[in-house]
Amino acid sequence: MGFSTALQGRAAHEALIVRQDAELRLMETMKRCFQMKAKCDREYAAGLAAAAQQGLKIDRADDMQGSLITKSWRSYMDELDQQAKQFRINAELLEVICEKLAHLSQDKRKARKSYQEEHAKIAVRLNHLTDEVLRKKSEYQKHLEGYKALRTRFEEHYIKCGRGGRKLDDVRDKYQKACRKLHLTHNEYVLSITEAVEVEKDFRTVLLPGLLEHQQSVQESFILLWKNILQEASQHGDLTSEKFNEIQKRIDNVINKINPNEEYREFTEKHKQVPKLQKQESLSKYQSFLRTSPNSPIVFQFDETLIEDIPGKLQSNTLTVDNLTVDWLRSRLNDLEGSVKECQEKQIKMIGDLNGGSPVANGVNGISNKDSQNRNSKDLNSLRCQEKQKQKLLDMIKSALSEVGCEELPSGCDDHLNVDQNFIENSFNNDNQTRPSANVSIMNDLIRRGGVLTLLRGPFKRKAATPQPTTPTSTIRSRNRFNKNMQPRSQSLGSLSMSLSSNRPLYEEEWFHGVLPREEVVRLLNNDGDFLVRETIRNEESQIVLSVCWNGHKHFIVQTTVDGHFRFEGPPFPSIQELIMHQYQSQLPITIKSGAILRRSICRERWELSNDDVVLLEKIGRGNFGDVYKAKLKSTKQDVAVKTCRMTLPDEQKRKFLQEGRILKQYDHPNIVKLIGICVQKQPIMIVMELVPGGSLLNFLRKNSNSLTTRQLMGMCRDAAAGMRYLESKNCIHRDLAARNCLIDLENSVKISDFGMSREEEEYIVSDGMKQIPVKWTAPEALNFGKYTCLCDVWSYGILMWEIFSKGDTPYSGMSNSRARERIDTGFRMPAPDNTPPEMYRLMLKCWAAEAESRPHFDEIFNVVDALIIRFDNTSN
Repeated sequence: MGFSTALQGRAAHEALIVRQDAELRLMETMKRCFQMKAKCDREYAAGLAAAAQQGLKIDRADDMQGSLITKSWRSYMDELDQQAKQFRINAELLEVICEKLAHLSQDKRKARKSYQEEHAKIAVRLNHLTDEVLRKKSEYQKHLEGYKALRTRFEEHYIKCGRGGRKLDDVRDKYQKACRKLHLTHNEYVLSITEAVEVEKDFRTVLLPGLLEHQQSVQESFILLWKNILQEASQHGDLTSEKFNEIQKRIDNVINKINPNEEYREFTEKHKQVPKLQKQESLSKYQSFLRTSPNSPIVFQFDETLIEDIPGKLQSNTLTVDNLTVDWLRSRLNDLEGSVKECQEKQIKMIGDLNGGSPVANGVNGISNKDSQNRNSKDLNSLRCQEKQKQKLLDMIKSALSEVGCEELPSGCDDHLNVDQNFIENSFNNDNQTRPSANVSIMNDLIRRGGVLTLLRGPFKRKAATPQPTTPTSTIRSRNRFNKNMQPRSQSLGSLSMSLSSNRPLYEEEWFHGVLPREEVVRLLNNDGDFLVRETIRNEESQIVLSVCWNGHKHFIVQTTVDGHFRFEGPPFPSIQELIMHQYQSQLPITIKSGAILRRSICRERWELSNDDVVLLEKIGRGNFGDVYKAKLKSTKQDVAVKTCRMTLPDEQKRKFLQEGRILKQYDHPNIVKLIGICVQKQPIMIVMELVPGGSLLNFLRKNSNSLTTRQLMGMCRDAAAGMRYLESKNCIHRDLAARNCLIDLENSVKISDFGMSREEEEYIVSDGMKQIPVKWTAPEALNFGKYTCLCDVWSYGILMWEIFSKGDTPYSGMSNSRARERIDTGFRMPAPDNTPPEMYRLMLKCWAAEAESRPHFDEIFNVVDALIIRFDNTSN
């Protein structure tokens, strides 16, 4: 059964048109898919080529001369490069296929249009004759009624007037004319019916079947071309084809050429043993010794010339135990005891595995039982040697400590502090309910003696203008004010109608949120029926999405028809506004499956600014995600700072960029840079913040190093502590506190900025690697375990204090990140910068405590710095 017999009906004709539209859309989908695959093949080819080039960069290649492994590896990499070239060729061939699909789609559109025109042409005459028959029939009825009326009238006059009379003649004339018109109309009606019958017969039996038969032939020829294109694409992507098999065979051949018995033949000949040295003179000839004999012992001796001119108790090959070394010896003793115990446990487990016939002992991954046993025996011997070595050191330290009876800390190791220093240190423990002190300090002793009032009335009395910690009540009041100000405005039906009548572009609609990411959108949709419209990028194409809260959050992509209209499952509309209005007014589900109904549109929040409201003036810096500009708000003429996000960044990076804005919008503190808004209506995405005219604190310190006073530097530390205290109260971990990420205004007030790495959690575990971590500012537990708390920010604050008092120097100057990390783990702490008050340096050291729990919280830090500033001011006066 073909088109000519099965598809003559009107519904079948419309279905055929719809089918052709669907095929055209499928062609477009295939073309996009092949384009993406060609792109992937090109990228994969580039990656393979880069991998091959990297594999050919063999360090110390001369040392591998004559190696079969090396030769096979080079051949392997050459074949990998051939694979890359083949994938690159495939990508080029796929682009040719995309062009063929585009031409096929163009021809199919022309064929569809030609079919519609031909169908309309042959149908128009039949429709015209059908209308003509109906018109003739109507005229027939009209003239028949006139004929009947005049005949009745003539008969009446004939009976009444007889055969003569003028009036009778007039009636007879009219009757005869009506009779003539009726007969003519009758003939015309008969002829029109006859013509219509013939035309309908030809349309049904000749013209329409011929058109449909031709259309079927055309469509089937398109399908054949379509099939050939798909077969060609399949062949180009066939990884089992001969061209790839040949490459794989060559790789297998070069690998099979590796012979373990021949691998080291040339190496052995080159480095075969030479006669032993007659005399081992010193450790400096270690390299020559290795080239001669593995059996000659190396002599390690203490160089006694090192201690010839040093007075004291230092003796060769003897540990020195005194107040300078006892703590280090005890720490090393504990480490060695743990290491010895660990070695013993591993040996017990390994012996058990060997005796119990575990998979390790029996051999896995193709390793024979004998090889496995030899390997485990070697590992066991290695562990025994390690235990013996560590036990030797352990015994030596124990012997040294026992000889001098150092069970407790020797006298002379205490670092006695004066009363003021102890007061400063114990100010960290002023909240006895939350951070109880483990030791009885001089401050506690003063309290027992009644001397605390004298101290509080003295130089440590707080000024009234000093910012106080946020109380729970004020925090709640602040949060309520925030919620009130930031509450989204609901959109009524009337306002929705008005917005449609204005014919304004979509990005001006209040319920259009631009490129706001999905994670931010779901925060706005809280009740069933809440909805908004946004833009997203899928497969490098911009798409409009309707986001709705309905049994969770659902996101519907607005579909575009061939003629440029917009729809979901219902009828299409010429604009997205009319489509949304239809769904809103009709209360019909967006899709039958979802059942989601639009009830309340969610308008942009106040902080969602329009990109057109911001005028970029000049570039003032560069961030991790894009450039930073000085800009001006059109509405208020206010100067602002704008961070931009590069449009080419992936969505994950854009979400991280917007995270800073989401965090900042909740905060309001004089020492935290203020958020003004986020621009997501268009690209590029922008974060608009207050413009802090002084710029970066780091640059300010370096430019004004000669004019800054100690009092100003202490004030900067207090400002930073105030801002961080506020963040700690909000459970915000900054993670990147440093002078480069602080700003300073014209009054030398510091503001915390750059929240790109921040997290709103009491504890945060890094799971995405440590590539961007500022090592020299980061606490040891964060570097070693990826665990962040507010106490990690305290460590960073100590580094910030050091930067401030060093007036912009680089921490751990001259050390690489890895070297600084090693030194910190061994207990090294940076010395105080020149002219740093001793109390401020002691505060730095407390911030750099190895154990996070030993560090002060920011509330305590602020109190101490504030007290020191007050005392400094009183002393200066």
